[in-house]
This record gives sequence, C-alpha cells and structure tokens, in this order.
Amino acid sequence: MGKDHAAPVEYGTAVDRYLSAAGLGTASRRIYRISLLGWAWPLVDRRTPTGRDRRGAHPPTLPLALLDDPATPERLRRGLTDRSTTAQPSTLIRELACLRAATAWWLAQGWITTDPALDLVQPPAPAPPLSPNRARAALALQAPLRELTLWYFLHESRAVVEHVLALDIDHLDLPARRTRAHTTTHLSWGEGTARLLPLLLAGRTTGPVFVTARRASATTPPGDRCPVTGRGRLSYRRAAELFTSATRPLDPSGHGWTLLVLRDRTAAR
Repeated sequence: MGKDHAAPVEYGTAVDRYLSAAGLGTASRRIYRISLLGWAWPLVDRRTPTGRDRRGAHPPTLPLALLDDPATPERLRRGLTDRSTTAQPSTLIRELACLRAATAWWLAQGWITTDPALDLVQPPAPAPPLSPNRARAALALQAPLRELTLWYFLHESRAVVEHVLALDIDHLDLPARRTRAHTTTHLSWGEGTARLLPLLLAGRTTGPVFVTARRASATTPPGDRCPVTGRGRLSYRRAAELFTSATRPLDPSGHGWTLLVLRDRTAAR
C-alpha cells in the first residue's frame, strides 16, 4: 500500500482514513472505531467515559500531530492504567491492539514521526480470589491475543482442543458465530470469542485460524501454513504448554492447569 501524502490534520479524520484502508468487515470496523476514538480522551489528559456515560459521548477533537508530542506515550500509559480498573482484560487487549495497528499504519504513511503506542504494555490484572473458578480466573489473565482467543473459543464451544486447532479461516461463519455447514466438526461460540476472532484474523482470509509465533519450516504441509505470514498451525502440545505456564501463578500447587479446565461452564463469560 503506497503512502498517502495528504496527511489529515485531525485525529478523528485519521481514524476514518485508517479504517477505510484497513479492509475490515462492518462489525470489526465498528469495534476499531469505538476503540480508537476512546483513546482521544487520554490523549488530552481526560478520563475515558465508562458504562452509560460512554454511550453518546463525543470524543474531544484534537490534532493528529499530538501523537508526536514527547508526553503522549505517558498520557496513553496513564489512560491504559485507568481503563484497567473498570474494563475486562479482553477489552484492554482489543483496545490496545486497535491503537497499535492504527499508529503503525499512520507512521508508515508518514503522517506521524514516532509511534506512541510502540512500548505501551497492558497493566497486570488484579490478583484472583483465593478460591477462584479456574476457567474464570484463566480468562481474566493478561495474555497475548492468540492465547486469549483460543481459551475463550475452547470455553464457549466446549470443543475438543484438536478440533479447534484444526480449524481454517474459511471454516468460520463469523457473523453466525459457528462453523460453516461444509466443515466436518460443527462448533459454535459466544460473545467473548466473537469479539476476539476478528482481531486475531485481521489481514488474513485463508489458512489456519491459530498459527505459531514464528515462520513454519520448509517441510510444513501447505495446508498447515498461513499463506500470508508463513506461520504454521499451532500444535496441541504448544497450546497446552502455554496454558499451563500462564496458569501456574493461579495454581496453589504451582504446577499450572490443563486446557480441560476451560470446559467449566460455570465461569462468567
């Protein structure tokens, strides 16, 4: 994608230009727009409205050049810390992912000269209760987008882990929240998975849903390789290792849990 040299002056206009070029679906575009405009408040040292106050609230108008202000990364950090007191971890992950994607694109266009979101890190989640519901505690962890999406998918679908990891993107009917009729395994999922999947799949339309962090080896079968990133299909072993490692601090024994705890249906979604 070539650079657009006609840089917008106002932040909201830059958001609209980014969304027009991002190739997102209608639902994902709406999510990105809400998240990106939500960052306008901390950019001017104001608290982002929450709950009913956020509905219908008009974000402040501000120049896009404010993103190059040396004080902006600290403003964003304060805003993220403040949001962490009222927002779910999955919401923070989504909002942070949206901001990082947009600032990286604006930087590539030459509209800003620095990326204020580059080093932005989600604050640690509050400590879980002494006797937590294990699935609920796991879903509240601070975790990468891929892991959190997989955990929500397993929890909401109650599917066998291997069946979920075997899914390709063209197996998914995202608006209907289920797999397409032609797939061997028929699965459905809930709101948590529906929020995260479009973010995980942004820019990809074919290949495995869940892929590794690194490029696949040359011997990886084409069907297990993402044609866009070159990354291979995530294995059960690696997914299990990551979950056990992430849940070790939650386990009184210190061993960590298995992915089977996510099949507990009593956890809040």
